[in-house]
Amino acid sequence: MSSTTTAANPVLRVAPAVPAAAAAHFRASLAFHADVSDVAAGLTAEGDPGFVVVDSRSTESWDQGHIPGAVHLPTALIPEQAGQLLDKSVPVVTYCWGPGCNGATRAALALAERGYQVKEMLGGFEYWVREGFAYETWQGRERRDADALTAPVKAGDCGC
Repeated sequence: MSSTTTAANPVLRVAPAVPAAAAAHFRASLAFHADVSDVAAGLTAEGDPGFVVVDSRSTESWDQGHIPGAVHLPTALIPEQAGQLLDKSVPVVTYCWGPGCNGATRAALALAERGYQVKEMLGGFEYWVREGFAYETWQGRERRDADALTAPVKAGDCGC
């Protein structure tokens, strides 16, 4: 590939990382993040999933809908309530509204600073619902059909 092609191509304007650096980066990313499908699979498998899910949103947001079995712990309350609600020996997966919100990131940071092992759930509550997983509201359990733009409609998983 000529340098003229590379300079004109916005994807290659900055060269890709060497494979070893890319592998280290993506391995680290997986240590910090979990996706909605993996969290759902972990929660529905038989036995203890080995992690707890924390919804870091407000009470109004929690009432509007949340992941079944999640612990409600708004980010602002983590300093005073995390020790009463969470066990430091159990990894935590945080979530908030969706990809346009960094509330789960702030909650993950607050928990990590207090000694918890933590991952952030990519996609948040929005993608939980869009992928067709059941959720709870103040009125009971609900579920929407999977959005074909975010999840396979006729397959058990996306294969990734």
